[in-house]
Amino acid sequence: MDAQKSATFKHLSVLSRELIAGLDILPAGKYLDATVGGGGHSELILQQGQNVELIAIDRDQTAIAAVQAKLAHYYPQQLEFWQGNFADYQPKNILFNGIIADLGVSSPQLDIAERGFSFRHSAPLDMRMDRSQRTTAAEIVNHWKEVSLADLIYEYGEERFSRRIAKQIVQKRPFQTTTELAEAIAATVPGKYRHGRIHPATRTFQALRIEVNQELKSLEKFIAQAPNWLKPGGKIGIISFHSLEDRIVKHCFRGSELLEVITKNRLQPPETNSKPIRDRARLNSDLLKEN
Repeated sequence: MDAQKSATFKHLSVLSRELIAGLDILPAGKYLDATVGGGGHSELILQQGQNVELIAIDRDQTAIAAVQAKLAHYYPQQLEFWQGNFADYQPKNILFNGIIADLGVSSPQLDIAERGFSFRHSAPLDMRMDRSQRTTAAEIVNHWKEVSLADLIYEYGEERFSRRIAKQIVQKRPFQTTTELAEAIAATVPGKYRHGRIHPATRTFQALRIEVNQELKSLEKFIAQAPNWLKPGGKIGIISFHSLEDRIVKHCFRGSELLEVITKNRLQPPETNSKPIRDRARLNSDLLKEN
């Protein structure tokens, strides 16, 4: 990955102070950042002490390259990287004092047009977090059956016009770019919905992204395994951004025999006038858990 693209991978971390305070970082503690992104949370953890050690995971090669450059002074003495899906990670004989995950798409993935996550700019229908995988959004949009598309958009996008949108996609395909797809979706929904608070293609794009990256299935697998990786008294914190993630986290944590919920209510970010923070800070999950 070239240096210019790595340098543009800057991600705004939400709930940073709350997360670090809740983890209660220990001297010489071992921590796992399962979704390193731009490295904001990882950096805060490493700053807590010279002997703190951290393993950083991300399926996005661009993110790994950017954080390697950003946190080079911690590597390799305190910092280790693992590139891949956090659901496939196996720590072997390592136990952690704390585990964190910041779910969903990152700011750079949305901002770098060529990644195809956003319809703000015309780009190929990609949406892969790990660009070595084969399945793209274009494959789903252009080849899935109408009923399968409708079910996907309804289930993962919670989109009430899923049937109408799926029919429009099948009639108008093939689609090559994000903007072509977004415009087709906008043209098929009622006018009032088209001019609502969010763009009418937002939920469909969320559904496609989740399916391309198998986000919810990966989360279920990760959440089922992660409590076994904690030391006694260790804590795990998950930041989620929509109800689909939230339900999985709550169900798995509250049903776990290894964990005790230590936040009575979901933690919200502080009020801010910053648009990037407002856009990312839709939190729907209890944050910190303890075994």
